[in-house]
Amino acid sequence: MQTEQPIRIVIAGGGTAGWMAAAAFARFLDKRFRIILVESEAIGTIGVGEATIPQIRLFNASLGIDENQFIAATQASFKLAIEFVGWTKGGRYMHAFGDVGRENGLLAFQHSWLRGKAEGVAKPLAPYALNNAAALANKFQRGPARTAKLLPEMPYAFHFDAGLYARFLRGLAESGGVERIEGRIVSVARDGENGDVTALKLDGEREVAGDLFLDCTGFRALLLGETLGAGFEAWSELLPCDRAMAVPSERARDFTPYTRATAHGAGWQWRIPLQHRTGNGIVYSSAHLSDDEAAARLLAGLDEKPLDDPRPLRFTAGKRTSFWKHNVIALGLAGGFLEPLESTSIHMIQSAIERVLKLLPGKRVGQVQRDEYDRQTHLEYDRIRDFLVLHYWANDRDEPFWIDRREAALPDSLRHKIELWRASGQIVRGEADLFSEVAWLQVLAGQGIAATGYHPLADAPSHDEIAEYLELIELLNAREVGQMQDHAAFVAQHCAGKA
Repeated sequence: MQTEQPIRIVIAGGGTAGWMAAAAFARFLDKRFRIILVESEAIGTIGVGEATIPQIRLFNASLGIDENQFIAATQASFKLAIEFVGWTKGGRYMHAFGDVGRENGLLAFQHSWLRGKAEGVAKPLAPYALNNAAALANKFQRGPARTAKLLPEMPYAFHFDAGLYARFLRGLAESGGVERIEGRIVSVARDGENGDVTALKLDGEREVAGDLFLDCTGFRALLLGETLGAGFEAWSELLPCDRAMAVPSERARDFTPYTRATAHGAGWQWRIPLQHRTGNGIVYSSAHLSDDEAAARLLAGLDEKPLDDPRPLRFTAGKRTSFWKHNVIALGLAGGFLEPLESTSIHMIQSAIERVLKLLPGKRVGQVQRDEYDRQTHLEYDRIRDFLVLHYWANDRDEPFWIDRREAALPDSLRHKIELWRASGQIVRGEADLFSEVAWLQVLAGQGIAATGYHPLADAPSHDEIAEYLELIELLNAREVGQMQDHAAFVAQHCAGKA
């Protein structure tokens, strides 16, 4: 009896996307699958996303990764929030992970907060969010709240070195049986009858055959785009920034447990504190700012001395018209690009890997599987796009770039969300909406979009009861933060030097 050959899954390209996929497949697929990753050391990778969202913890845990070891190996720090500076005139606010306030019976917190605002007893959202209060104090802790059972455990994510993360995952993947082949892909072979990709042809007249291919070749999209001709839907009218520059600087003395996104005249600048350095970058519209001006602005805004020259990156915001064609699935930048304003880049790789595993084909691929994969992926891209566009649209800045953003036509899905909020204080989370109701609340309120109404049940408590309810949440959060450890001290005690 002849033994059936394993299904060959070939990952074209390494980097964060390739090694995340390889590590996950090594963990969850059995010996009926053979996993091969092809990459060339001569081809650089793009490490745009060094900041993450809390779902990365689920991915790491599913791979059996020890968190302290991971933090040490990737020079990571903790992330509780993103601070937005200057997106409205002189304003700053945080989009913090986790809860904001507490539900009051059937009511989401924002209705009680809006009632309190109308009666002059509510503060801005910051003191009602435990993560926000801790971030502003540069404090951190893991595990359940210490001072009150009513308080939730703080969710958190990480800032880390994407190159070190890929190297860390490579070790896991190879120990789990993934075969790495060093080589540059020079061409792609296809089946003459059905059009499927059959093999990658490498330099040195080598060939790597496969049954299913993952395109992790970055913006080039060598397999899905160049070879199979998957189109690209550009979102330049909605997200016109088309350039970025990145530069590392010396470790910041202000070692914050949050990312900072600071608006400038033609885009925004990021700051991501790691243990060994700070990641910095500027995102901008080339129609409003030259490359030389962008580099000068980036360097002028650094907290500490730069460790390298700014590295340029060109992109177009948008997505592939299809993410799975024939037997090729795109992951990461090969599938599309959304600027890292809300730290979604690595999460989108993670969610794509999860979809691949759930819809994993055998030797044959049904079109219905491709269609469902595409449907879910398109929804994810569209929902994240809407959230990013909201940041740009809700501004009161005077520069031409920002005036254009205010006057831009909005997608119907985003316009509906804004109108619902304005009319009633309601926020509805749609299918595949990555961001929760409280995430939308913080950006809507933080950027000055006022709600003119709230749920009528919020009028049931007396004025004094609403005031006491809001004050209690603030006091509980402040007391909990007061006993937390300094973020830098926490990292040094628990997570450094254990790689």
